[in-house]
Amino acid sequence: MTTAPTFPLLDKINEPADLRTLDVSQLPALCKELRSAVIDSVSRTGGHLGASLGTIELTVAIHYVYNTPSDKLVWDVGHQTYGHKILTGRRNRMDSMRKSGGLAGFPNRDESEYDAFGVGHSSTSISAALGMALAARQLSGGDFDKADKAIAVIGDGALTAGLAYEALNHAGGVKADMLVILNDNDMSISPNVGAMNKYLARMLTGKFYSGARESSKRVLSKVPTMLELARRTEEHVKGFVVPSSLFEELGFNYYGPVDGHDVETLVAVLTNIKQIKGPVFLHAVTKKGHGYKFAEEDPLALHAVSPFDPATGKAHKSSKSNKPTYTQVFGSWLCDMAAKDERVVGITPAMREGSGMVEFESRFADRYFDVGIAEQHSVTLAAGLACGGLRPVVAIYSTFFQRAYDQLVHDVALQNLPVLFAIDRAGVVGPDGPTHAGSFDFSFMRCLPNMVIMAPADENECRQMLYTGIQIDGPSSVRYPRGNGPGVDVEDTMRALPIGKAQKRIDGSRVALLAFGIMLETAEKIGKESGYTVINMRFVKPLDTELIDQIASTHELIITLEENAIPGGAGAGVAEYLLASRSSTPIRIIGLPDEFVEHGSREELLAHCKLDEPGVRLQISTLVDALSTVREVG
Repeated sequence: MTTAPTFPLLDKINEPADLRTLDVSQLPALCKELRSAVIDSVSRTGGHLGASLGTIELTVAIHYVYNTPSDKLVWDVGHQTYGHKILTGRRNRMDSMRKSGGLAGFPNRDESEYDAFGVGHSSTSISAALGMALAARQLSGGDFDKADKAIAVIGDGALTAGLAYEALNHAGGVKADMLVILNDNDMSISPNVGAMNKYLARMLTGKFYSGARESSKRVLSKVPTMLELARRTEEHVKGFVVPSSLFEELGFNYYGPVDGHDVETLVAVLTNIKQIKGPVFLHAVTKKGHGYKFAEEDPLALHAVSPFDPATGKAHKSSKSNKPTYTQVFGSWLCDMAAKDERVVGITPAMREGSGMVEFESRFADRYFDVGIAEQHSVTLAAGLACGGLRPVVAIYSTFFQRAYDQLVHDVALQNLPVLFAIDRAGVVGPDGPTHAGSFDFSFMRCLPNMVIMAPADENECRQMLYTGIQIDGPSSVRYPRGNGPGVDVEDTMRALPIGKAQKRIDGSRVALLAFGIMLETAEKIGKESGYTVINMRFVKPLDTELIDQIASTHELIITLEENAIPGGAGAGVAEYLLASRSSTPIRIIGLPDEFVEHGSREELLAHCKLDEPGVRLQISTLVDALSTVREVG
């Protein structure tokens, strides 16, 4: 029987002010307790484990040295903030993590004053912290001693995004009084890629660094100020031990690398850095999953976890379907398609596992491109590959696709290039909340000329639509949700669907339900019971206007269903067409509400949005009853 962990130090801490009453010598013990508390909590709720374990000492040291929340602490992405939440008054609510009405899985300004900036996407921390530093400078009348500090904690994975360098360049130029901490663990979710990651790795594994690490730690703990350290060691230590040149050329004072798991050294270093005016860059080397052997041994598997047994690191048994997920359908199709057509290449912005591309990388390594956390680059890279005669497939989450919108418009759609976008995690996604929801892709793609937009109703249709898209001499997309579909068998055969043609599934009367994507299953259940016509629309753009005309002329009411925001979505496209064709048939749209839907299970969120079966049934019944009332009054 496993003994429940005890927390004699942590029990005394309700906020960072309590943390600062401890002696520095007590901090290693506190870190051990905090790490145990995170493991205990996540084992019950699930969530992001490895990243949070890797930043325990950094979290304690920052809150110990800086006067948070007056000093602004900005986390990048937010996977690593569970220890931060525990130290900032939320320990007794950790069991509600990522549940409806509970704590968010990421920093959230509405949740705590210690969450200086809401995040969920990567590489935003330096820009946000810079803005806070400049605001503090202005509000203090330029008096640095009176201004609040701003600290950004960014991972080496997030440094693959251009936004981070734009912010670094600006911060150095305006000499902002801020600290950027590089949490260098050689991993974000998937292993990091790119020249910057290789540069850091090369410097940190060199012979000189391995011999100088301990002596550097002793120096950092003894010098009176970091300015004195810089004077004494600038030429003969920094030039050899650390990859400082890039950041110093950008205008930062660079210090490190330091051991990110030595909390006492971190406190000493941060105390010295706090006195420095202007932009400072601290390089801390950490290990994802540190202190929990199962997370250290397999940081990828224990990055985001379901509830598990902390004694073994193994997830509790679940009743998951044996049917393939949409992601797996995509991964299998991509391999099959690449085997048939040597022009097919696959691109992912740092989501190899999440997008189902592990097998593709293994089998077609020379046709696989992981560009890092650089969504904009992934899309323009695809445009260039298409110009070169290849058939690029960009596997990207709906929420991350938003970051590359300008590239979609100008580099792909405007030039009518044959790029296929496989858009995963469409609609509400569940516990990760609004930062990860795929609520808007129909809307932001539908307004673009040349785009073909497809929405599969089941797993087999997903495979056939992907095949359809790769045949199109222009931009196309197939968007699908996370997880399983209805569970239909997936055919090995690939066949192209006729572009812009819908499929009548139930030939009924009076009311027509036009379903886009996964809403078809619910529409069919209701249609069978009520005698309504049900259409599998398949294409958001181009619409099957011939069938819409037929439906409008033979039915009293058209209702569209989609798991996308109603404004600008698929239903809006049908309404626009009916208006342009001067149809008098009324239309009503069922979709996601005009709000950012908070976190919870997917089932809870669909119920909240009235897009689960009971909710859709109620909405349709209300709309039909209202139509009947209007006709009776008329």
